[in-house]
Amino acid sequence: MRRSSVVGLLLLVLAGGSLAACSGDDADGARALAQRLAAALRLDPDAPAGASSSPSAGSSASAEASASASASTSAAAGPSLATLPFSGVSGEQAQQRYAAIVDGLGRLRPAVEAGDVAVDGDAATAKLRWSWPVVDGGEAWTYTSSARLVRVDDAWAVRWSSALVQPELADGDVLDLTSAATPRAEITGAGGEVLVTERPVVRVGIDRSRLEADAAEGAARALARLVGIDVAPYVATVTKAGPKAFVEALTYRRDDVPAAVRAGLERIDGARTVDDELALAPTREFAAPLLGRVGAVTAEMVAKDPAAYRPGDIAGISGLQARYDAQLRGVPARTVYAVPAAAAAASAAPSAGASEEPSSAADEGGRRVLFQIAARPGKPLALTLDARLQSLGERILAGVGPASALVAIRPSDGAVLAAVNGPGTGARNDATFARFAPGSTFKIVSSLALLRAGLTPTSPVPCTPSVSVDGKRFTNYSDYPSSSLGRIELGEAVAQSCNTAFIGSRSRVGDGDLAAAAASLGLGVDHDLGFPAYFGQVPAPESRTEAAADLIGQGKVQASPMVMATVIASVQAGRTVVPYLVEGSTSPVPKQARKLSAAEVKALRTMLRRVVTEGSGRRLLGVPGGPVIAKTGTAEYADTSTGGEVRTHAWMVGAHDDIAVAVFVQTGETGSQTAGPLLERFLREAR
Repeated sequence: MRRSSVVGLLLLVLAGGSLAACSGDDADGARALAQRLAAALRLDPDAPAGASSSPSAGSSASAEASASASASTSAAAGPSLATLPFSGVSGEQAQQRYAAIVDGLGRLRPAVEAGDVAVDGDAATAKLRWSWPVVDGGEAWTYTSSARLVRVDDAWAVRWSSALVQPELADGDVLDLTSAATPRAEITGAGGEVLVTERPVVRVGIDRSRLEADAAEGAARALARLVGIDVAPYVATVTKAGPKAFVEALTYRRDDVPAAVRAGLERIDGARTVDDELALAPTREFAAPLLGRVGAVTAEMVAKDPAAYRPGDIAGISGLQARYDAQLRGVPARTVYAVPAAAAAASAAPSAGASEEPSSAADEGGRRVLFQIAARPGKPLALTLDARLQSLGERILAGVGPASALVAIRPSDGAVLAAVNGPGTGARNDATFARFAPGSTFKIVSSLALLRAGLTPTSPVPCTPSVSVDGKRFTNYSDYPSSSLGRIELGEAVAQSCNTAFIGSRSRVGDGDLAAAAASLGLGVDHDLGFPAYFGQVPAPESRTEAAADLIGQGKVQASPMVMATVIASVQAGRTVVPYLVEGSTSPVPKQARKLSAAEVKALRTMLRRVVTEGSGRRLLGVPGGPVIAKTGTAEYADTSTGGEVRTHAWMVGAHDDIAVAVFVQTGETGSQTAGPLLERFLREAR
């Protein structure tokens, strides 16, 4: 081939233009068109055609004009079938037919590559290699089709055929993808006890096959009101669903269907129930914000990962159920069918949120299997949660009105035994992921910093009624015992929670000392442990006032209930504890966490024991078993829901034998008054 022909060919290909057969090389022109065709088939078949398109073959436009038009369109809208020359149909028509064929595959998009091109006079055949990601991370559906090219008016054009998309398709056939889920794997807890498994449920919804089309709206409206869901979205879903669809309104545990709902269903045309199973915990409340829930996939999930999800699929949609969805759900069975035109027209596809059983009529109409993937079961997720302790914590917090949380950790290995969110948290996971000022529970960290600065539990510190730092006045809590004012031992300052003693000793704590002490006790260093976990922060203070506030757990210091349980667990264990919840997903102690010395551990335990024997934690003195160590805490915060009114977080942490616990109540009186009784009950009943 002449060098000038090669240069011209390259320029035309780069410009997205069509190639005339008279350019001097029929094979190169056909190959260039085949490559453009493959690129267009890879894109969204529903993409707009752009402002203009190439003329269909048979027009009087010259090859140069076609190239110019294609180039300008490609630059504006990118490759699409509408920008290519076709024989017998327009580019827009070809794009519409392609979209109709693959519509049943949802949002799956193929990889398409042009292969060999064979030229025979005014005709050519181009091989197209296809690969569809039918299952996320699984076997792809691969095959080769043939595209017929013809030369019309000295230019190559594509002859449209459904077989161009898939060789077994006749004109008018469409593709359809069905999914059949495998049973979801279980979530287990301590000792292998099953926490989440398939449990019987009742799905309540509208069966469109039992209704005339004009009755669907009224039935949907009545059912939505009966079960207490938003009316407008449900009505829209029902009215848009196919004529055979069952459109679910709400799912109940089998024994939880209200009598009023069962009775009301009989008065609504088309309403019915479907018995099913769904992955559920023992109770509706059991670790709900942490475990998450399973339900119908959302439109956003399908759009984000069409290879993993199809409308109507059941999947984890929040919490650990979502994070470990691929592991738990396994690989669903997937089947790709070729559906003849008559069968496709007789069956209306349900909208997202509706489900429809495969129709035997469609099979009788000639539906043919093109590709299948067998289901692969999911793998269980093993957690450290102790079902008895989790349930105990939920019973204890059940009557607490404000947001509350309780976390229990086993100091010997860091296993999270309970991560409880009280009813006031709603769907939030405050137990392991909240960010709150820890108040005086943080004095455990401040005490370690002072010990490393040379103090001992018997060192005298100044506990004054108040102390000012750069004009900011700090005081003790309102009923602080006057008998513990003056120069007192550091151990007594911890026991009585004297704010001014810690702030008055601030000159002993250098830059970074507080953050270093926190790291030694497991606070302020992040880990990826396979679940939502916030390990707190101790940022460098921006002022002397902020540095003073940090020492008493205010300022910019933040923590979660989980990390405060970790802090006292580290004291109990005598080493830095890193909690874990997911078996096999642990993290080593970070290098920046200086090892606790034996003297430091002994001093901390001594001072925290005094909290129980003579301080604000005396209610724990009678807990049976080994000695209890503890620390109470309060932290002021501005309640935005009441216009910035100053309220109080109530905290208490404690450790007893091989269990460490943190209790948090977002709005309370003091740590000892509000959180103390909850912690005491848990420690007593946890034995």
